[in-house]
Amino acid sequence: MLDPKIKPSHIVHYLDQFVIGQDVPKKIVAVAVYTHFRKIAQAQRDNNPIVKSNVLLIGSSGTGKTLMCQTLSRFLEVPFVTAEATSLAQSRWVNDEIEAILQRLLDTANGDVAKAQNGIVFIDEIDKLKAKDGEERGLSGESVQHALLKIMEGSQVKLSTGQYVDTTHILFICGGAFVGLDEIMSQTHGYGFISTQNDDNQKILDRLNSRVKPTDLLEYGLIPEFTGRLPIVGRFQDLTREMLIRIMTEPRDSIYSQFRALFKMEGVDLFVEHRVFTQIAEMAIEYKTGARSLRGIFEELMTPVLFVVPDNPGIRKVTVTSLFSDPTYQ
Repeated sequence: MLDPKIKPSHIVHYLDQFVIGQDVPKKIVAVAVYTHFRKIAQAQRDNNPIVKSNVLLIGSSGTGKTLMCQTLSRFLEVPFVTAEATSLAQSRWVNDEIEAILQRLLDTANGDVAKAQNGIVFIDEIDKLKAKDGEERGLSGESVQHALLKIMEGSQVKLSTGQYVDTTHILFICGGAFVGLDEIMSQTHGYGFISTQNDDNQKILDRLNSRVKPTDLLEYGLIPEFTGRLPIVGRFQDLTREMLIRIMTEPRDSIYSQFRALFKMEGVDLFVEHRVFTQIAEMAIEYKTGARSLRGIFEELMTPVLFVVPDNPGIRKVTVTSLFSDPTYQ
């Protein structure tokens, strides 16, 4: 259970050390998690059922949805597993796949059922459970939505080991890119019909107009019952060049700090100029994969350097000034 001393601001502060930007979804997720565990504590104290609010995260690939959930679970010290909705949709035995997810959650909790029942399950690519353009809603996608409904709301699931896992207190976070959702939202009416007064905050009204509404998700292809299980929605913004540069250099476990530590083990100081990170960020933008391609490009940059350094103990400093020129060895 969540330490009573932990507040939403503490969660956001921890996330800030590993996840760059995305300030709004950070606060949304932090409050959702804080409220979720407070609900559990209250339900156990009053012996009442919990009314659970699962979370939907919307954002392009590589914007940090999975990273945020993984970082969150590490801070909370709760069991955490990820799954892909596309894998569920491709399976003939959806219920068996769902059971496998919960089995992995139990394994993550080292077999502690009580601990697993307070874990987090992240299901990515949930937007793929919809019909393709010009086709009726896919039966496989709709069947997966129906199969997920029961465990997201709360049910007893029997595993192949004979153990039961109660999903009532498991927080489900779903994620997806939802390509084309903005177009749907632009065609739906906002809340302009609500009467306002001069002292009303226009920023609040604008925020309400910009939020993803259940009707938008229905139009996109999710069934009403499924959207009803995801009342909390957080939107991730696409990563800018500046944000990609910060991702490579600022977090506690940034790729730059990891490689500097690796070179330090060889007795070598590694210096990569800002221009290089700018070039890598621009390449990542061209690839349209968000932050996913940053490590691959940086690894490719470092591979020839790490080939040279171990064979030359006299090297004490490596400076990289451009992605397209050889580094300087000193």
